[in-house]
Amino acid sequence: MPKVKSRKFGYSHQPSKNATSTTPASRALAPLFNKSMGQHILKNPLISQNIVEKAGLKSTDVVLEVGPGTGNLTVRILEKAKKVVAVEMDPRLAAELTKRVQGKPEQKRLNIMIGDVIKTDLPYFDVCISNTPYQISSPLVFKLLEHRPLFRCAILMFQREFAMRLIAKPGDSLYCRLSVNVQLYAKVNHIMKVGKNNFKPPPQVESSVVRIEPRNPPPPVDFKEFDGLLRIAFVRKNKTLAANFKTTSVLDMIENNYKTFCSINEMMIDADFDVKQKVLGVLTTTGFLESRAAKMEVEDFLR
Repeated sequence: MPKVKSRKFGYSHQPSKNATSTTPASRALAPLFNKSMGQHILKNPLISQNIVEKAGLKSTDVVLEVGPGTGNLTVRILEKAKKVVAVEMDPRLAAELTKRVQGKPEQKRLNIMIGDVIKTDLPYFDVCISNTPYQISSPLVFKLLEHRPLFRCAILMFQREFAMRLIAKPGDSLYCRLSVNVQLYAKVNHIMKVGKNNFKPPPQVESSVVRIEPRNPPPPVDFKEFDGLLRIAFVRKNKTLAANFKTTSVLDMIENNYKTFCSINEMMIDADFDVKQKVLGVLTTTGFLESRAAKMEVEDFLR
């Protein structure tokens, strides 16, 4: 399966979507699944059970499930939680899930929302569980981290490379802007690997499950400004910050931002303002003139 750029951060490429069974009934439903939408049947029930257990669900929890498919994971969640809000983009799969709980006690505790989760206003939830379609990996992570009030944790399945980027540390080959942005707002742990043979049909890539716990309270940082800094620092992550910031395009951008800021705030523009000297001065004062983004901690970027 080819890698697909995310709408925002360019790292979302995940093959899995759920439904867990190897029964003849599940095989009969096979035509429902659309591989182009990241719909692959998770056929190992032990993995589904493990995902639910790692979520540490309470009987009072409201769970947001992204991409419930035909509901094999959903019914396991309903055994533990008070309520499940399932967001499904494919109306056919939503109909199958509706049939699955129809007339059962679980029906009253399941709310199915049909639509794109990235464009949907999410309700309150305590825990999120998702076998994430690869096209929305990055957008989903950041939508969850921006959600208020904060949730307790999220148990999410992604393509393994994407998952490894989320947990990468300074010096790792996969350490990138995504790593720093996510780790600024949350604690991320790798839970388990999921081989492609656990899906039917098998996707072309391996998967991993991660646990994300938002930092509470979140850091008092303007995300757009912080991400703007990281964009510059990681454009060539093995070059020094001085080299990245001294490029003409970056210096021009900072100067334009300065002029825009002055205009919006009705401030006089300092005719003697030297962008290059200001940038180098900041890097020298903070001690990062010769530092490289590939080996800098989250705290370094905050400083």
